[in-house]
Amino acid sequence: MTVRALCDCHVNIWNDEDVLPLYHEQQARIRKGEVAPKSDADTLFAEMADVERAIVFAIGYGDSVGIQSRDETTAACVAKYPDKFVGFAYADPRRPDCMERLEHAHKTLGLKGVKFGPIYNGVALSDPRLDPVYRYCQANDLPLTMHMGTTFARNAPIDMGRAIHVEPVALRYPDLTMILAHMGHPWHEDAIVVARKQPRVFLEVSALFYRPWQYYNTLICAQEYKITDKIYFGTDFPFARVDESVDGLLRINDQLEGTRLPRVSDETMQRILQSDPLTDWWQGAGPLA
Repeated sequence: MTVRALCDCHVNIWNDEDVLPLYHEQQARIRKGEVAPKSDADTLFAEMADVERAIVFAIGYGDSVGIQSRDETTAACVAKYPDKFVGFAYADPRRPDCMERLEHAHKTLGLKGVKFGPIYNGVALSDPRLDPVYRYCQANDLPLTMHMGTTFARNAPIDMGRAIHVEPVALRYPDLTMILAHMGHPWHEDAIVVARKQPRVFLEVSALFYRPWQYYNTLICAQEYKITDKIYFGTDFPFARVDESVDGLLRINDQLEGTRLPRVSDETMQRILQSDPLTDWWQGAGPLA
């Protein structure tokens, strides 16, 4: 195995039966032929050959994206490939049994963190239905990865993806580890300044490389705020693959040829590729202890 990145912190899992017609309709509208067709456990294992470990989660975006996967699918993937994957649960606070399902995923299925997509479920970070999730994650040292930024899905309120809304949560729950997926694109400044201020807020770069100018400006901003040590590598597979995500980062300065614009440093690139969420995101012994 040629390791090109230490850990992919953002990998989606679903089986064929979890894919609804809405998913194909929307992909045909925006990215026809660009997304890997499958994202089951065996596909993920093959795709993650160039990373040592990966964090995997199901998503409950049936009514917005057209994917309705399950925590049991995540747990089965981890059980089949325990040396490769760490599993996160998915929280949907619209469900009356949200906390019962979350406790089951944590205590029975053994999942080590939580994923939530406020923009996809239409639940703002300030919604009281999320407070039990925040409390449970903080009390049990479960990192909370949140989709931050825009999306292609039509039924997804954009304002709920803005990272500026994270700071009040961080102030109320100072020991809650939160990871802002996709650097809050295109509002990366919001994500960066919140992560700079709040000790337990982190960032990750999944699904950013295919907008190289925006990606470049995001990383330059992070360098100027001196928070590149809080940025982690991720792909958002199947929406992006490991090799193209690594290459997109390493070639980020190619577009600057012939200019005097500042460069994303080699130190920044290598720091992201060698970032270790499995050490940094847990305040206790971590998910592998």
